[in-house]
Amino acid sequence: MSEDDPAYDLASLPRAIPIFPLAGALLLPRGQLPLNIFEPRYLEMVRDTMGQARIIGMVQPTDPNTGIDAPDVYETGCAGHITAFKETDDGRYQITLNGICRFTIVEEHDSPAPYRTVSVSYDGFAGDFETGGRPTLDRERILLALRAYLEIHDMSAVLQALEELPGELLITALSMLCPFEPSEKQALLEAGSQSERGRIVTALLEMAALQHAAGTEPLVQ
Repeated sequence: MSEDDPAYDLASLPRAIPIFPLAGALLLPRGQLPLNIFEPRYLEMVRDTMGQARIIGMVQPTDPNTGIDAPDVYETGCAGHITAFKETDDGRYQITLNGICRFTIVEEHDSPAPYRTVSVSYDGFAGDFETGGRPTLDRERILLALRAYLEIHDMSAVLQALEELPGELLITALSMLCPFEPSEKQALLEAGSQSERGRIVTALLEMAALQHAAGTEPLVQ
């Protein structure tokens, strides 16, 4: 089952949403994030959300190695709308979130539900709804860094598809798909603009290539 995004704006987005803390998972506005849901509390979260606004807030734990049920999370996350839903034979949900807008957590609710819900503010993120912009991007430099990175990880087969993406989509795709460290993913999420995000992505790719050439442990695993 799939559904296109409704026409959200700042006024129509819900101010209370469930959150899904997941280290290393980055959702950006206009990005698509597939998720495999299997924990009982998050299965219930998806069921409840499907009957309401279909919006989930993706956030990261501040400690990616924590094993506790309710870890501290970064204040900034991204709201996503469930646009694809499938229930598997073994009871899992496979969903796709389309990123809408970033948010700041205002407070967490004391809820009887097994999953966490929060009040959020979208103030400061109105630019997330703007499309068709042309971020400042040294395309030749980022593609050079990308080629080196993909060769390191034996992923050269996807190079052509990525090379053909326009600037904004290229930055979003690389930010979400490359397995950067969780703190680096958070820096990409919190970037003030796509141009700034592009500079961060380029630096991360170049650093990984330099460390690989030097025979040291790469920043990107």
